[in-house]
Amino acid sequence: MPAAIQGMRGSGEFNTDFRPKNYRELFTLLEPNGNAPLNAMLAMGSSESTDDPEYKNFRDELPDRVMKINFGAGYNTAVTALVIDASDDNKFAIAGSIIVNANTGEVMHVTADTSATTLTVTRNIGGTAYSITDNDDLFIAGFAAKEGGSTPTAISFDATVASNYCQIFRTAFSVTNTLNSTHLRTGNKEEESKTKALKLHMSDMERAMFFGMKHEADGSTNQPTRFTGGLINSLTNVVDVQTDYATYGGTAAGEMTEEGFDDLLISSVFKYGSSQKIAFVGETVANQLQQIGKDRWAPDKMDGAYGVNLTRYKTFAGDLMVHLHPQFRQVPGMKQAMVIVDFPYLNYRYLEGRDTQLLENRQNNGEDSVKHEYLTECGLELTQDKVHTYVKGWSTRTAS
Repeated sequence: MPAAIQGMRGSGEFNTDFRPKNYRELFTLLEPNGNAPLNAMLAMGSSESTDDPEYKNFRDELPDRVMKINFGAGYNTAVTALVIDASDDNKFAIAGSIIVNANTGEVMHVTADTSATTLTVTRNIGGTAYSITDNDDLFIAGFAAKEGGSTPTAISFDATVASNYCQIFRTAFSVTNTLNSTHLRTGNKEEESKTKALKLHMSDMERAMFFGMKHEADGSTNQPTRFTGGLINSLTNVVDVQTDYATYGGTAAGEMTEEGFDDLLISSVFKYGSSQKIAFVGETVANQLQQIGKDRWAPDKMDGAYGVNLTRYKTFAGDLMVHLHPQFRQVPGMKQAMVIVDFPYLNYRYLEGRDTQLLENRQNNGEDSVKHEYLTECGLELTQDKVHTYVKGWSTRTAS
């Protein structure tokens, strides 16, 4: 029995009992490991209609409540008025809050609500005398109220609003009536064109969901053109091994050690969200993971899980489910890339009544041919951002 994948409905794989509702699901049933594996998995995941071509969602998360000292000379043990960097997290340092210096361990007690960048505190709770240096990180570690005290200052934080557009995808195919009536040893040409057009249509959607840029052209007119934002241009959690190689154990651009990759998983990839994520990788990254798997991990081949073949790498941080994306072989620069997706926080959105469909007989009057087209008006929705990761430029793996 195939292993379950978080964020997807059902407990099994595509099978003969699966009834496709439209051509998008039909394609994923016939070619789940074809050129659109993301769409294949989204078909078994979360799909939702929208009644507006622009759809919005609210993203909410607990704040870090971390502040940083902003005074070059630092502070001795007696100074109680501290200058900190401007940050929304300052607002959480209300009177009564406990503040800890992450560098020294000093515990402080806030005596007045933070005003702009001024933090007023009682220093060195417990008697130990610590000094403060520039750029020390301070974090809120609870609240201590005096007996019989009044209620503290109320605090709150708002969710952020994210949006994306449904993009209209159209793929037409046409054959002359003469060709349609000709007996060919290679089979019916219209049926062949129909199949090839669907593959191209799904390929277009797949590429847009990775590489698309959110935009609306001629938005003030009655016929705007909308572009859906794809993963690569929407994610903020981006690791460029060409420039950040030293952070992950490399000694030159593009290098990352096995320990560096472990650190990446713990510190970034699995910092937020699920303990199981899907990684779509290019061939160079696939080779790096294969070598790591031979040396240190236990790769587990999952043939046919939800119709898409995956290799599971079990790590201390979480399970990384890897798929070598066929289009990453075709797109320049993607051989060294890895796009890690947390499926419970990713949705396929389509305009009501405009999910993938075959529209027949679109030829002009008087034409001695038939013309059909596939049409989809859809987009990608990220309900959260930090749970996904884009790693690029991983060209070599060095032993630690």
